[in-house]
Amino acid sequence: MLRPVVVGVDDSAESLAAAEWAAQEACLRDLPLRLVHAWNWSPHPASDVPADAAAVGAAQRVRARAMLDEAETRARAACPRVRMTADPLEGPASAALLRAAEQAEVMVLGSRGLAAFTGVVVGSVAQSVAAASPVPLVLVRAGEPRWACARVHFEGEVTSKGKPERPCADVVLGLDLADPCDEVVEFALTAARARGVRLRVLSAWRSPALYTLGPGELALAEKPRREEEWRGFQDAVLRSWRGKFPEVEVVGTVVEGRIVTPLLGAAEDACLLVVGRHAHAGHRLGQHNGPVTHAVMHHARCPVAIVPYP
Repeated sequence: MLRPVVVGVDDSAESLAAAEWAAQEACLRDLPLRLVHAWNWSPHPASDVPADAAAVGAAQRVRARAMLDEAETRARAACPRVRMTADPLEGPASAALLRAAEQAEVMVLGSRGLAAFTGVVVGSVAQSVAAASPVPLVLVRAGEPRWACARVHFEGEVTSKGKPERPCADVVLGLDLADPCDEVVEFALTAARARGVRLRVLSAWRSPALYTLGPGELALAEKPRREEEWRGFQDAVLRSWRGKFPEVEVVGTVVEGRIVTPLLGAAEDACLLVVGRHAHAGHRLGQHNGPVTHAVMHHARCPVAIVPYP
């Protein structure tokens, strides 16, 4: 049985963008799509919900179904041939979505990112799910068309070789050379292959502090030599993957210092940014995301895939 692409929806613009992205991802992977909306009875319901407890539950179910119906319409428009189901989930949103993720191939949520002036941030639900999801989680923002290059696969705009007529943005992978896990690399390459685009791989290195070097080691601290060593290390990591995905053009880059700024710069022209997250045992709620994951969740302008690895 195929595991679906699961997308959590609510009444936000980001959620509807996530439903569109998830529908196209399901089509690209030839997987079913499952729309879910998590709701829970609240002692302080929305102003348009009746105060009576029984009526509150009924009204919330109606609202949940309306949200799912709207998301289904948007998803169907994004990919008419997608196989789709829609289910309301009862319970606290984070816990309900994580239970749904256990049966998913990929989990998708809307994300507001971080507005520099308003201070609007990725919601607590998205942060909790991102920190504990057992499967790759993709966060999608509203109003960013870069990811839409996948639409050419559904509009007939392809050449005889099956490639899009118009260029699409790259998939970008932030690769930690200290822990180059297979799950993250494979997810990024699979995404690039499905879209018929390049994979750009960015890795960072740092010069060792001079006081940590022993006699005769100062020459190794020279920037050109150190950079060349790290570039060779990255190429060695990617060499076997190039053989497994010969149809994907892989372009590697190493940068000195912190990876966040160049990664966000590359994401400006990307259709998807992929980073890894160490999957701590138990997938407990309340776990924290690492500094790189935290930064790209809040600031990247393209969809962000957070891939757990052992």
